[in-house]
Amino acid sequence: MTTLFNRATEDVGNIVEFGHVNLRVANQQQALVFYAMGLGLTRDPYQRIGIENAWMNIGTCQFHLPVGKAEVLRGVVGLVMPDMDALAERLARIAPLLKDTRFSFTQHASHVDATCPWGNRIRVHAPDRARFGPLLLGMPYVEVDCAPGTAAGIARFYTELLGAPGSLGEDAAGVFARIPMGLYEGLVFRETARPLPAYDGHHVQISVADFSDPYQRLLARGLVTEESSQSQYRFQDIVDLDSGRVLATLEHEVRSMRHPSYARPLVNRNIANHGDAYMPGHENAAWRMPPDQAM
Repeated sequence: MTTLFNRATEDVGNIVEFGHVNLRVANQQQALVFYAMGLGLTRDPYQRIGIENAWMNIGTCQFHLPVGKAEVLRGVVGLVMPDMDALAERLARIAPLLKDTRFSFTQHASHVDATCPWGNRIRVHAPDRARFGPLLLGMPYVEVDCAPGTAAGIARFYTELLGAPGSLGEDAAGVFARIPMGLYEGLVFRETARPLPAYDGHHVQISVADFSDPYQRLLARGLVTEESSQSQYRFQDIVDLDSGRVLATLEHEVRSMRHPSYARPLVNRNIANHGDAYMPGHENAAWRMPPDQAM
């Protein structure tokens, strides 16, 4: 029988959902200025609505922003948003409110680079079916800096311990490992010769289909750092599977598909629908392309 399709392109891997990036912020008001007023993200109306934490929605993913000593991801968070010019206008408007912080932004031909008040780098892209699938609004990648010579071992770690088919690649910026997460997201570890700052505790959250087998493999190597609940555990060191040497450190909050928050629908506001342009019935933003564009 003739094979008509490349079935491997439909493989998801064991990491079936990428949930959030958690970054502590020193000041919630400044965080809301940047993430809500500037980037245009939506504060979750149901969870963490107090002054000690804010959850910011973008498509099916989130930033979690608890208040405390500020944390800075060693890398860059990639976002997709539909209007780069409107984004640049919003970021320009908030500049006076963040003038004594590390906030900055630059608009390029293909994307907008923004830096939060504490130094986290955000790269925002326009929708691109070839690169990001049908996303109109989302977080297609989190790119983490890692030491030279570690990418291959990192890809093997995720493949063999987490059941996520890590791959090794190289582009104009150098060598990287890519770990698929969910339908349209990925975790990228990019080798760099730049000195890496000390790990400060920021974390990412993933959900896995096979919950217990990765747990047992991590536990056997002494890598589980927190027994959170029946449906969640954590680990942070990514190690060479032969020597045990730590290749990278990034805390992972690992959830099962039975976790109460798995695949919870997130509210995304249509930021163009406001003021004199407001039109009832168009308050919600679509995070995925319509059928005629998505194929």
